[in-house]
Amino acid sequence: MSTASFSPIKTIAKRELSGYFSSPVAFVFIVIFLLLAGFFTFMVAGFFERGEANLSAFFVWHPWLYLFLVPAVGMRMWSEERRLGTIELLLTMPVTPWQAIVGKFLASWAVVALALALTLPIVITVNYLGNPDNGVIFAGYLGSLLMAGAYLAISAMTSAMTRNQVVSFILAVVLSLFLILAGYPPVTNMLVQWANPLVVDGIAAFSVMTHFESIQKGVIDSRDVIYFLSVIVFALFTTGVILRAHRAG
Repeated sequence: MSTASFSPIKTIAKRELSGYFSSPVAFVFIVIFLLLAGFFTFMVAGFFERGEANLSAFFVWHPWLYLFLVPAVGMRMWSEERRLGTIELLLTMPVTPWQAIVGKFLASWAVVALALALTLPIVITVNYLGNPDNGVIFAGYLGSLLMAGAYLAISAMTSAMTRNQVVSFILAVVLSLFLILAGYPPVTNMLVQWANPLVVDGIAAFSVMTHFESIQKGVIDSRDVIYFLSVIVFALFTTGVILRAHRAG
């Protein structure tokens, strides 16, 4: 990617980040994420009672925390532009649609990355209490960030579909929930009773749970990374198709 093509992406990302932090959106997301992550890790999962020097109790809740929190961040990505009528202005600027899409996506992803970075005291705590495998912890953070990116890309797609942020939020939650349940053990155990195991495995392969759990265990398999990147690219590509249809209309 040339510097000239990246410059508009950087400009739009800065504009979006400024928008997130000039409103309560980013602060509310970060505070709620930190509070819920701490509550589920220390109170529900019994972090100290487990007596294990790892962060499995922390990462296991991320698919469910992101299910509602990430669409709340992404729902305004394009819905707000459509509601205010500024999407036409943005798309007539000397910026290609894909540059606008990537810029907005990276800004929202940066907000989630910041929230994740602010959980580092938990890493310091577990290192103080024991001798964890920090490579596994790093893999968990990488998997969490990739999963959040997949949720955000889906949110971008649903946000481009409607000017109503609530509708965008609900659609993103439903689609993300499908990606969770496709590989959620209780669901797969139920499916295997009446479907061929190969079919069940094929369905589970489309689930974020299957790929996130693998990375969370410290195994950074290229297939899992490619899965998340494929979801991101596909959802952002679909976002571009929707925006082009909107501009043509």
